[in-house]
Amino acid sequence: MSDDLVSAGVLLLLVLDPFGNIPIVLSALARVPRERHRLVVARECLFAYVILLAFMAGGTAFLDLMRLSQPALSIAGGIVLFLIALRMIFPTPEGVFGDAPGAEPFLVPIAVPAIAGPSALAIVMLMASREPSRIGVWVLALSAAMAVTLFVLLGAQRLQRALGERVVRAVERLTGLVLTAVAVQMLLDGIAAFVRQSGGF
Repeated sequence: MSDDLVSAGVLLLLVLDPFGNIPIVLSALARVPRERHRLVVARECLFAYVILLAFMAGGTAFLDLMRLSQPALSIAGGIVLFLIALRMIFPTPEGVFGDAPGAEPFLVPIAVPAIAGPSALAIVMLMASREPSRIGVWVLALSAAMAVTLFVLLGAQRLQRALGERVVRAVERLTGLVLTAVAVQMLLDGIAAFVRQSGGF
């Protein structure tokens, strides 16, 4: 059980990608009062954790009920991520997410899709559907991965102070380029999966 727990935890941590999400978190919190940063990060991580647990417990049934496919989830997530990436590369006066000054992110974009994105949702659903008898191990692995994610994202503000505003801005734009490629790959994967399910053209 311990080997499965470690491997599942590492896999989930890679999918949650806390270090890759630091620029997104910093951008989302840029117009939020500094004293609120830690509370907002903790709240958004809690939201993401609850969403992932919900999808682990009944995500497949929910998608079936709504007649939604995993390719549709991947394509929708890719579109949202692509729009966010474009704003990171080409910043506007309203900020990356178009929020008013002082507005706090709520669910979007930190909890979803930055942390609980399509890949993370698909992984937890896959774990639960393949071996439902080991749901306790998967929940424990998710909890450990989310604890590490919370710890890393709570330190995002200190990282910003250590690197400086210009370096963070450069990293943000570079991350936008990477996220653009990730978004396109998610779209291509979703389209390819849809074509396979449909039996081709």
